[in-house]
Amino acid sequence: MTQKQRLKYSILMSLVVLLIMFGLTWLQRQGQLSEETFKYIAIGVAIVVVFINGIMRRKVKP
Repeated sequence: MTQKQRLKYSILMSLVVLLIMFGLTWLQRQGQLSEETFKYIAIGVAIVVVFINGIMRRKVKP
């Protein structure tokens, strides 16, 4: 994976996380998601993103 590809995937991941958070916020405002569930899902999404970012960083060729 080149640095340019990693940048593209990072931007794509950022957009996906943003959409997930907007979706969770919308569900919470509709009353279908509690505050505690929102927190757990948000933390889970953050952990997955950090994990994927670490994998991508190792695969970048110098």
